Amino acid sequence: MEVKTSLLDNMIGVGDMVLLEPLSEDSFLDNLKKRFDHSEIYTYIGSVVISMNPYRSLPIYTPEKVEEYRNRNFYELSPHIYALADEAYRSLRDQDKDQCILITGESGAGKTEASKLVMSYVAAVCGKGHEVNKVKEQLLQSNPVLEAFGNAKTVRNDNSSRFGKYMDIEFDFKGDPLGGVISNYLLEKSRVVKQPRGERNFHVFYQLLSGASDDTLRKLKLDRDFSKYNYLSLDSAAVNGLDDAANFRTVRNAMQIVGFMEDEVQSVLELVAAVLKLGNIEFKPESRCNGTDESRVKDKNDLKEMCELLGIEQSVLERAFSYRTVEAKMEKVSTTLNVAQAYYARDALAKNLYSRLFSWLVTRINESIQAQTKARHKVMGVLDIYGFEIFEDNSFEQFIINYCNEKLQQIFIELTLREEQEEYVREGIEWTNIEYFNNAIICDLIENNQNGILAMLDEECLRPGTVTDETFLDKLNTICADHQHFESRLNKNSKFLNDHSLPHNCFRIQHYAGKVLYRVEGFVDKNNDLLYRDLSQAMYKANHSLIKQLFPEGNPAKVNLKRPPTAGFQFRASVGTLMRNLQTKNPNYIRCIKPNDKKASHIFTDSLVCHQVRYLGLMENVRVRRAGYAFRQPYEPCLERYKMLCKRTWPHWKGPAREGVEVLMADLQIPAEEIAYGRSKIFIRNPRTLFFLEEKRKQCLQDLATLIQKIYRGWKCRTHFLLMKKSQIVVAAWYRRYAQQKKYRNIKSATTVVQSYTRGWQARKLLRELKYQKRCEEAVTTIAAFWHGTQARRELRQLKEEARNKHAVSVIWAGWQGTKVRREYRKFFRANAGKKIYDFTIQRIIQKYFLGLKSNMPSMSPIDKKWPARPYGFLDGVHTELRKIFHHWRCKKYRDQFTEEKKAVYEEKLEASEIFKGKKALYPSSVSQPFKGDYLEISKNPKYQKLNSAVDEKVLLADVVNKINRANGKGTPRIFLLTKKNFVLADQKTGQVKASIPLPDVTSVSVSTQKDGFFALKLKEGSASAVKGDFLLSSEHLIEIITKLHRIGATAADREKLKVDISDEFLVQFKQDKVCVKFIQSSPKNGNSVSCKRKNNRLLEVSVPTSP
Repeated sequence: MEVKTSLLDNMIGVGDMVLLEPLSEDSFLDNLKKRFDHSEIYTYIGSVVISMNPYRSLPIYTPEKVEEYRNRNFYELSPHIYALADEAYRSLRDQDKDQCILITGESGAGKTEASKLVMSYVAAVCGKGHEVNKVKEQLLQSNPVLEAFGNAKTVRNDNSSRFGKYMDIEFDFKGDPLGGVISNYLLEKSRVVKQPRGERNFHVFYQLLSGASDDTLRKLKLDRDFSKYNYLSLDSAAVNGLDDAANFRTVRNAMQIVGFMEDEVQSVLELVAAVLKLGNIEFKPESRCNGTDESRVKDKNDLKEMCELLGIEQSVLERAFSYRTVEAKMEKVSTTLNVAQAYYARDALAKNLYSRLFSWLVTRINESIQAQTKARHKVMGVLDIYGFEIFEDNSFEQFIINYCNEKLQQIFIELTLREEQEEYVREGIEWTNIEYFNNAIICDLIENNQNGILAMLDEECLRPGTVTDETFLDKLNTICADHQHFESRLNKNSKFLNDHSLPHNCFRIQHYAGKVLYRVEGFVDKNNDLLYRDLSQAMYKANHSLIKQLFPEGNPAKVNLKRPPTAGFQFRASVGTLMRNLQTKNPNYIRCIKPNDKKASHIFTDSLVCHQVRYLGLMENVRVRRAGYAFRQPYEPCLERYKMLCKRTWPHWKGPAREGVEVLMADLQIPAEEIAYGRSKIFIRNPRTLFFLEEKRKQCLQDLATLIQKIYRGWKCRTHFLLMKKSQIVVAAWYRRYAQQKKYRNIKSATTVVQSYTRGWQARKLLRELKYQKRCEEAVTTIAAFWHGTQARRELRQLKEEARNKHAVSVIWAGWQGTKVRREYRKFFRANAGKKIYDFTIQRIIQKYFLGLKSNMPSMSPIDKKWPARPYGFLDGVHTELRKIFHHWRCKKYRDQFTEEKKAVYEEKLEASEIFKGKKALYPSSVSQPFKGDYLEISKNPKYQKLNSAVDEKVLLADVVNKINRANGKGTPRIFLLTKKNFVLADQKTGQVKASIPLPDVTSVSVSTQKDGFFALKLKEGSASAVKGDFLLSSEHLIEIITKLHRIGATAADREKLKVDISDEFLVQFKQDKVCVKFIQSSPKNGNSVSCKRKNNRLLEVSVPTSP
């Protein structure tokens, strides 16, 4: 049985600030501190989650925790970020409501980690499957890439996000992720050229220098020493707990998973290296004849290396650093740049180059992770953006960041009140207006199209004449003088004339989170964000593939004399789009708080936390939530929790849950003004009423526990007694059985002993009689044997004597005859015997050699290299000549057997060997397979009669191949026909011709080196056949098809020989796009079949199982 729990069980402090009593800023902070000291880092304000950064790992994000919060009510368990993520995901999946999760807080409060936890939880609870897991992996792996290029170490946070990120995760109707879209806001590109003391540049610079291989650094013309680069701060180059080398490998792997091609990764690294090189370029003044100063590059080595990386002519970029061309209508004016202006141009180029590279990365990631289907999707947005910033020195960046937070606070209050009102109306509870501070007046002060600060800043930037930060401040003092939330030293309002806390070059805005003092220095330059047109045009002239995409305005054919939009205008438009997007979704809020500035665990700084609580507006959020009813709960869980407090509802209530709750509240004498009954929930006005119910329940649970213990102990004792009684009966029965069995075994054993003694005596008596009879028979046999032996030996001696006598006579006679013959022959032997014996010996040796050769002849196969060994040295020449004659003779015999058709087959086999031997792993297995050509018997099969009639020429090859679909990597069966002039692809079922390609249009064919049947037929660019692109096919007879294609091209006099490319990675043209086909070896999982899968829009991956 599942144990029901609640937010109120085992509560440390108060889990929901709405229930805090009494409510004050001190009690709010004390409650946060109490929970933080007990490692309870999450606290609710209604449906809002407050997250404290623990600065250490906690065991609350395990897979078991994920399962614990899965499909549970929001208030059912203790506060956790998983509860909010689960509530948002279930609302999206079950109620078809688009969701957004807004994560805010200052730098170091844990916003980025909170967004990762939300995404990891959603990835864990949604569906499974190969495609779904691939999408989830790509969405999760986009984080390391963006963190490397958009995060940096600051004094407050070692991994601070220096840009705002909003990700829309798209789901299908089942709740499975389909893809996502990322939007980025205001990258802090000024960090590229200058970092405050104690801070670092973006992570990717340090990761590249620490983790790249020596070969990679040599190609990028870089050195591992950080001190050699002006753009890298040295005092904080190394960060404790941050392994830049390992993180670089993680980023490279993440880019591969997301879908970056290898050449794209190399291009990105080249641009990062170019930014570092750009920072090392220094200038020196040089006087001209007209008395003006002109800048010149000091050391041109870094400039040269940068130009080599980007493919730019050195003279073009050097001139862009020294001159500026201004165009107005039909006139062009070229002016020289002094040293200060040259350094400004260099830094502007570096900032623009890096920020545009970052925007390109976001766009490229979106191409890979966006949903492929165009049907309507459910969307969950996750917003990770800078929190409200109040520094000692606040500039343009803090101004627009705080403007964004004002807009978020405005939409937060509006949506919170709207949600509260909708619930009251839905439950039939009377709604009363809530008094709250509306910060729309502050937003209007900043964003008003006519008198807003941003509009006046844009107007000042576009105004002709001398424009400075002081003129901008004067304009603010003139137009915003009477605004109640604007203050400055020269404000027309007399009450500020004596306010010496305001410097002359500053103005102050009363934000919802407090007053912020802004220094106007740099406002105009940062809003202009100006990059000289000469530098844009120099960048566009680069041969680098990526640079032209990043600087389209540098195209001389598309010169635009209009001034580009300002940074403030672009950010205001982005914020407006974001706000409209958020208003269409159901909001969920996570407020992140940093407990201390030391990045240490177990330290809670009251003043710092109080400051964040104020500017996050948390106290006002609690007051809005408590303006009506502090607590609400559905009737069923309320009755289930408190039913033991009333005898009429305990233990079971038979009627509707609402009636049971009404009976319960009436029995407890709860005042009517403290509660209200909605359609599905009960509403409690004061937290004291809820705590009264909890105290009564706690007392009742103790009484119930005592009763349960009493009943359990009685049941346990009765059960023990009955068990002992039953055991006694069983033991007695077993003992009686044992005693009878033992008595029976004793009687049986005694009887067996008596029987054995009797049988033994009878057996021994019979044995003695048989032994006596056997000894008598053996004695008679022995005497007879001795007698017969004596007789036989006597006859044997007589026979031996006679045989010796006969042999002696024969020997004497033979000796006499031999003596007579030798006497007669000795007369002729000395004259002729030697030569005859020699000739006879040689003849016998040669005869023996040929007879031996005949019996040991090798087989008639021409490839058999066996030959009998040479028996004598003087036959060496004869032996070699006979071997050659025999080999030539059997080769002739073998060739005489060939028909003309068989000769052509062997010629094709020979050509296949020249093309594929030692190059493709599939070739050895094809050697023993004859080239059949017509595998479909197209001329005989009536099924293909229509197709046969459509082909005029003789069919050289007919086979079924698979045409690979670029969209999903799956194959479609097609009939492949090859003639001397064309190849034809037809539908396998209907026989309808799908494509007929002339062979002169085929320029080359590409195959891999592995044991697969994939090949790509590449068509001539510009030909009519190449409109739909190349053909990617798969066949079991790949060797034969390509050999015949190559042979036809070689025999034709009017076209070039067909080129065969053998590589594990090649490009295939599909309509207007080029797709890379990559072959990889994989362990055999589902048999030994080759599989083709689409990795992204530009990559097809073919997995070839490795041989066992």
